[in-house]
Amino acid sequence: MNFTLTEERQMLQDGLRRYLRDTVTPDLLEDATESASGHSETLWQGLAEMGVIGALFSEEDGGFGGAGFDIALTFEEMGRAGAFEPLLETGILAGGLIAALGSDEQKARIEAIIGGDILTYAHAEPGSRYDLSRVTTRAAKSGEGWTLTGLKSVVPHAPAATHAVVSARTSGAVADRDGLSLFLVPLDVTGLSARDYTVNGGGRAAELSLVDVDLPADALIGPEGGAFDAIETAHARATCAVCAEALGLMESIRALTTEYLQTRKQFGQPIGKFQALQHRMADVLIEIEQARSAVINLAGHLEADRTIRERHVSAAKNLIGRVGKLVVEESIQMHGGIGMTREYALAHLAKRLMMIDHRFGDADYHLERFIRLAAA
Repeated sequence: MNFTLTEERQMLQDGLRRYLRDTVTPDLLEDATESASGHSETLWQGLAEMGVIGALFSEEDGGFGGAGFDIALTFEEMGRAGAFEPLLETGILAGGLIAALGSDEQKARIEAIIGGDILTYAHAEPGSRYDLSRVTTRAAKSGEGWTLTGLKSVVPHAPAATHAVVSARTSGAVADRDGLSLFLVPLDVTGLSARDYTVNGGGRAAELSLVDVDLPADALIGPEGGAFDAIETAHARATCAVCAEALGLMESIRALTTEYLQTRKQFGQPIGKFQALQHRMADVLIEIEQARSAVINLAGHLEADRTIRERHVSAAKNLIGRVGKLVVEESIQMHGGIGMTREYALAHLAKRLMMIDHRFGDADYHLERFIRLAAA
């Protein structure tokens, strides 16, 4: 099978890698985390001007990509640089759900999103873990509009966003797949409060509290009570994105470790010449290549039917979680004490790689899910 990038994707990869290499520095990442918005506005505007956000949307929606390999390519480069801009929440989750279910008026917002407007996605709740259907936030009809009440946890990049796509239950029991709806909610609306905090691995997130938040009728995205399939599809695409980001992080960690083994000397020679370390590094390289194959496999099956797609989602996320842990542990051990130093690039990359395992289901969760899907 030919995995060569198309000319357009090769140009995107080359341009994005060059831009991130020239722009992303340890100081920029630290300043972004400590800022009120939790991201670099300079970096974000540069990504928008390059058209990177547009690569996550199809031509029908005003972009020029949107396929699995476009997502994988973009996020692998973001991971390689260790950047944590709100690309996933804006382009894949919130923007993707608006593109999939939104009305013509709502879809008109996509042009502004591609131009740099930031949205976030509020679905996870306290106690929901990784169960997509477990939603306790309620939405009730109120006059000509809706009233939302509930709690949303770990909403990434909420401090930088103007709106959030919020899931709420309009009917059914807590864990039912039927009865889930989506709403476009301004984050400055009366009744919504946010408590934001720094996220391990870079950026900021927030806990959202919605108490009798009144919304107009046109805030509903898609059909009432019929959003679960679109949510699951968006999460599949988002899982592909974070798996590709993890792959980029692994590649950067591997490069740092190789460079260190070639420069750190002991007994008068580089420690990379010691056979024991060479064997451990060879194991890391083999595992990273397996992770790359899993990402390619998932990217190529995002448009498959639901059962096949979700099997590849869980298979890839499980493998990425296991390989990511191995890469982090081996790289830090081979670096020694400097590997845990905050000022050294490895520390940030390792933290970000480990935190990816907890997004959209960790390795253990997806192993059990893959078994269930295979049995079904």
